[in-house]
Amino acid sequence: MALKATIFKAELTVSDTDRGYYATHALTLARHPSETDERMMVRLLAFALHASDNLQFTTGLSTEGEPDLWQKSPSNEIDLWIDVGLPDEKQLRRACGRARQVVVYAYGGNKASIWWAKTGAALARCDNLTVFALAHEATGELAALAARGMNIACMVSDGEIWLSDATKNVGVEPTAWMTARPGKHAAANAR
Repeated sequence: MALKATIFKAELTVSDTDRGYYATHALTLARHPSETDERMMVRLLAFALHASDNLQFTTGLSTEGEPDLWQKSPSNEIDLWIDVGLPDEKQLRRACGRARQVVVYAYGGNKASIWWAKTGAALARCDNLTVFALAHEATGELAALAARGMNIACMVSDGEIWLSDATKNVGVEPTAWMTARPGKHAAANAR
């Protein structure tokens, strides 16, 4: 018998002064049986940092070739592709060909550093790829916020990121390992 996903409900309030974005989202997160609380909460963090009315969680781990989150245009083109963890280099190159912008939130401490040492140079030509590393301590603290019914606030101001519930505050400082180079991929997609 196959294990079913565990459903988590989150009310996420985003106050992002850096983007001028303020909204509350009622979210349903399906945690795959092989997914940890840490990974699920990194997905929630990624949603908060890119929140919009069109951003969606995908089936992620359940479907090969899909990101963890994406935002599509009205014409069904992928504007934003977001992966969390340590995705395969080939999958990322394919994503860069399919989406206007690709963002990765790598985590896992030393494993993430090893993954980047192996794949970073091969991804250097992906002009529309941004890769952030998340500190192991911060993602562990995020995992402690996980609950079947969550009320999470995300504050972003002057590059500082804080997630909190009624009892805990977690500061997150993503480190940019690679930043997309503006213009090149957008021009190629316009053709």
